[in-house]
This record gives sequence, C-alpha cells and structure tokens, in this order.
Amino acid sequence: MKVKLVTFVFTLILLLGKAYAGGFQLNEHSAKAMAMGGAFTAVSDDPSALYFNGAGIMQFDGTHFMLGTTMIAPAFSFRGVTPAVTQYDAKKQYFFPTHFYATHRINDDFAVGLAFNSPFGLGSEWDDNWVGKYLAIKTELQVFTISPIVAYKVMDNLFVSAGFVYSFANVTITQKTPQSPFAGDAFTSLTGKDNAAFGYNLGVMYKPVEGLSLGASFHSQIKYSFKGTATTTGASQLASLLPNGDVTADLKAPYNLAFGVAYDVIPELKLSADLQLVGWSSYDTLKVDFSNPAYSDIASPRNYKNSYIVRFGADYKLLPELSVLGGIYFDKSPVDPQYVNPSLPESDRLGFSFGVNYKLTNSLQASASYLFIRNKQLTVTDSQEHYTGVSTSGFNGTYNAYANLVSLTLSYSL
Repeated sequence: MKVKLVTFVFTLILLLGKAYAGGFQLNEHSAKAMAMGGAFTAVSDDPSALYFNGAGIMQFDGTHFMLGTTMIAPAFSFRGVTPAVTQYDAKKQYFFPTHFYATHRINDDFAVGLAFNSPFGLGSEWDDNWVGKYLAIKTELQVFTISPIVAYKVMDNLFVSAGFVYSFANVTITQKTPQSPFAGDAFTSLTGKDNAAFGYNLGVMYKPVEGLSLGASFHSQIKYSFKGTATTTGASQLASLLPNGDVTADLKAPYNLAFGVAYDVIPELKLSADLQLVGWSSYDTLKVDFSNPAYSDIASPRNYKNSYIVRFGADYKLLPELSVLGGIYFDKSPVDPQYVNPSLPESDRLGFSFGVNYKLTNSLQASASYLFIRNKQLTVTDSQEHYTGVSTSGFNGTYNAYANLVSLTLSYSL
C-alpha cells in the first residue's frame, strides 16, 4: 500500500507540473495579432502592443482602450494503451481568456499603458473511468496578469518600453488511484493558488527606413508559489494513509524572447515575421512539500527543453477602413515523447489564421479572427508514465489534438 501511495503522490505532482506545459501558454491576446499568426512584435500598432511589444504604443497619439476575448475549443484523443487500439476522446471544453488594454500618450516623448490578460491557461478533462484515469481526469489552470508599462522615444525612429507584471493564478487537478486490496478507486482533488507573483517585460522598436520596422520584446520568468489542499476519498480503512492536507509547490513560468520584422511591400500590404524563444529549460525540477510530516516531500525531474515558435503574418488594406489579415506559425514542443501525459497531449503544432480589421467610426474599430491549431500526431513507445498506477507498463499509445479559436476585439479612441 505504501508503494501505491508513493506512486499516487508522485503522479499527482507530475500532473501539477503539466499545468505549465507548452500547450498551456497562450499567445492569443488580440484578434488582429491572432489573425496575423502572432507575428506582431514589429507591428504593434494598436493597444495590444502592451503585450507584444510595449514600445509600439509610441506609434499613436491620444488615449485608446481595447477589450476582447478569445473562445478556445481544444480537442484531444488517445488510442491505446498499446497494443490495444481503443480510442478515447477527451470531453469537449470551452475557454474564454479575456484581454484589456489602455494607453495614453503623455507628450512627444512618453506614453503609458495598462494591460490585463491571461498568458497561461486551458485544461483537459477525460471520462472518470477511461483507461488513463490514474494519470489524469481533469486538469485546469488559470493565470492572470496586470502590467503597467511606460514607453519612451529615444529618437524619432527608436522607441523603448519597460513594464512591471503582477500575476495571480489557480489550478485544479483530479484523478483516481487504485486502493487494492479494497474495492474501487480512491478519488483525489488538488486545488492551489498563488495570489501574488511578479515579473517584468521590456520592448524596443526601431524603424531604420520608411516602411521597415524591427522589434524585440522580453517577458521575464515568473515564479509561482502555489498553496493548496489535497483531498482524497476512498476506503475508510485507508483514511489515515490517503494523502490529505495542505501542500505547497514552486513553479516557474518560462521567459519569452521575441524578435520581429515588418515591411510594407506596397502601401496596401504589410508582411511580418517573428521568432519567439521560450525558456522552458527553467522548468527542470518540480518539488512539492506536504505540511503533514506523514508524507515525504517529493522532487521530480521534468527535463523540459528550451523551445521556439516561428510566425508569419500579412495585413492587406482592401479599403481605407477595411483590412484582411492572415498568418501561419510553427510551435516546437518542449517535451520529449516519453514525458507526454494525457493531462495535456503535447507535440509540435501548426497554426493557420485569418481575420478582418474594420474601422466602424473615427473612434471605434473591430477586429475578428479565426485560428486553427493542429498538433502533429504523436505515438509514444517509451512512456515514463504507468497506466495502472502499480504496473511498470508504460502508458504507450497515439495522441491526436487540435483546437479551434475565435477572437473578437473592440478598440475605442478618445
């Protein structure tokens, strides 16, 4: 029984760690940027620049507000466990991360802004009795950030920015574990939150010649110190052995470093490209501490690797008040196949997007976009996860995943 409990607790903290896998990083923080494949670092010509490159807010005068949301509908499936070919589909879920930005040009040299968005989030949910119930049933993460930013004009064609980030987050995880020799399974729910985590961001934009823009932005690591509770119900004979009580865990969200270029091929057509580097190697070990001395603290190696995203976008002005947008990107997974877990079936993926930006009045604009993300089919043959909770057999099989995203953003200028 002690072996099973150790296996259960070990798996539980692995699931908590999975909440920071690459697929939980959100880059969809405005409809226009999403329509351009996220290749927005050197564009940043609306208030969402506060996320993509704060220096960009020096490009426009006055006071501006932007509010929007993105509907994200992911879909996961698993076929296995090898050699079985049974297919299991995750439950349908919908997520609505919201973004809000406000900017104000103080004078010719300074501008300020305030940003609110969700840089990490999403989740997965499987049937309570599916084959992987001892690895994952429900995983859900919400991360929110508030960031005041100041931008400065160094020269007429060179702008810089710096911002402070305040973040808060919560996570919920549920799964089962066998409780042999007693009948049935134990059911565990873990909830945790961090109400105060901090970071910073930097931006620079340079326009060496007319029609050409170069940009770079940096979002620092943010360390979250989750405090939560593990609640386990099972056979009454095991009540004193099942893990219950307070837990703490420190996790680091990765840094993001982006470089971008944008060029006006003709007055009506702007092309852009980004390279986004994601510092997942900071997530090498996860340690969970139990306040109850009956349970040993556990440290788990995660072995994540630094990753990258390559993005391309286009903005074509059909009419003075109407632009059509398009984009494509490739997102490299930071996780080796043997560490993939059904809480988030992670693999390399492609994104294809399009949208429109329409000026309704002199003060009001609307942007709408659609993004389709397709994960590369991933077959795992040397899984480090154990699908029975006690067996040494790996959770080998084939994962498929995709997502549909629809975004709407409204902008208002004074």
